Amino acid sequence: MRRREWPDEDKLRIVRESLQPGAVVQTVADRNGASTGQIYTWRKEMLAAAVSGFVPVAVVPEVPRVEGPRPAREGVVDAAGVIEIGLPSGATVRASGRVDMAVLRGVLAELGGR
Repeated sequence: MRRREWPDEDKLRIVRESLQPGAVVQTVADRNGASTGQIYTWRKEMLAAAVSGFVPVAVVPEVPRVEGPRPAREGVVDAAGVIEIGLPSGATVRASGRVDMAVLRGVLAELGGR
């Protein structure tokens, strides 16, 4: 019997479905004609691929600016600085100045595929 070859798009779709809140891997596997072992293997492979592009990060404090105090908005970083994230695809996400953390989290979650 020949083994089935799964297109990457199908693997990704099935893995995403299996990661939804309340999803049962056996049910997802049955619905898609896959085995639970395949889904867990695909998850492991995709996680390994996702983290392979991570590099060490150094946080370096900047010299504070001399200005009068401003009221801070919740979830917004008011300090000057730059956040730069290089992705394995070659794309770079750069945020400078005042960063809205909720927006940044959303961008990173979308780039991460979740």
